[in-house]
Amino acid sequence: MTIDPAAEAERVIAEILADFRSGRHRGVVVDSPPGAGKSTLVVRTAVALASAGERLIIVAQTNEQVDDLTTNLSAALPTGLMIGRLASSTYVRPARLAALTNVLFDKDLGNLLSCEIVIATAARWAYVKDRCWPWAIVDEAYQMRSDSLLAIAPRFERALFVGDPGQLDPFSVVENDRWRGLSWDPMQSAVAGLLRTNPDLPVHRLPVSWRLPASAEKVVATAFYPYTGFRTGAEPGDRELTFGTRAFGRSALDALLAEAATTGWGFYELPARHTLRTDAEAVSTVAEVVRRFLERGAIARSGNDSRPITAQRIAVGAAHRDQAAALREALSDLPDVTVDTANRLQGREYDLTVVLHPLSGRRDATAFHLEAGRLCVLTSRHRQACVVVGRAGIRELLDAHPSSEPVHLHEPVKFPDGWAANQTVMNHLYAHRVVA
Repeated sequence: MTIDPAAEAERVIAEILADFRSGRHRGVVVDSPPGAGKSTLVVRTAVALASAGERLIIVAQTNEQVDDLTTNLSAALPTGLMIGRLASSTYVRPARLAALTNVLFDKDLGNLLSCEIVIATAARWAYVKDRCWPWAIVDEAYQMRSDSLLAIAPRFERALFVGDPGQLDPFSVVENDRWRGLSWDPMQSAVAGLLRTNPDLPVHRLPVSWRLPASAEKVVATAFYPYTGFRTGAEPGDRELTFGTRAFGRSALDALLAEAATTGWGFYELPARHTLRTDAEAVSTVAEVVRRFLERGAIARSGNDSRPITAQRIAVGAAHRDQAAALREALSDLPDVTVDTANRLQGREYDLTVVLHPLSGRRDATAFHLEAGRLCVLTSRHRQACVVVGRAGIRELLDAHPSSEPVHLHEPVKFPDGWAANQTVMNHLYAHRVVA
């Protein structure tokens, strides 16, 4: 029997809301695959509580995430209810929030206490003292460090923790070996620390990704969610990528576009070479791929709705900030294209993504470059197609650098293994390879 994905998702969300609002638990954890509606769940839960006369706080990890949630909450909140946007003195209100009439902005919490919902970053909440709310929602909880949760835990009685376990863990430039394996390791995620000390808390899983096309379901689920899996809300044929200029040329670049349009994936393989991190040829190629999609007038169809893929609907991803800077320079004539690292692209959605493979041109495969969460973010932002650019030899590099991370006593083993996830993705990409 085929289960309607919308009905299955609604059933799980109803269970989450009932479990959380019952008050039986101090915390409820919700795991989510990419694009499964984390933000929708946060907004829906907040509106339900506020409409019932409850007061709550919302915690996110970046100002961008807070501003996005504020926009969505503002549209969903019933008339008469208010949102308080707590920010620092250096915060600059984005233009999209300027016209919201049910949002108060202030750096002083005392001026926002009349609001049913108060929202801010975890860093800003850490400065709040001597206040406590009955309810809290923590968004992108797997991005949050456990010490950050410890700093704000006195601010609420019970909380809903929502996040994606397959994406990037908290990151620090400080060596953390001295804490590895300890229950109070500050570099473990908030959810990992929470469940380690409270193993009886309920964990729910959102079952459907509404972002990813059907072509991405198997590879993303196998590589990054091997023990939980998920399904996509889009059936084969529901999404289609076409071009205003239908006649393809004979170049490798046009062959790549045809492969991406047909299968949802493309791997553009440059000649093998050890390069600098900001490989000029690879950077130039990524920019050419983006320009060619726009020149060809790419059109995205989802169900019965079709729209042109504009520069605003394209993202370019890389592993390092210097690579992102070089890519921005190469695409300076297209400022509306989003170019950033995986850390900054996390949680965002586009029609098309073009990725510079983290292992392209490298002599070694370090733990940073094998991080499963990084590759998961880069290959799961798209609604239509994902194109990866990299040099030949990545599979051989993986074979030469198997996982060799030290094992720390009392530290839970992290799944999926980054090396295995990279192998799974590369095996998939090679079936969609176009050689430059």
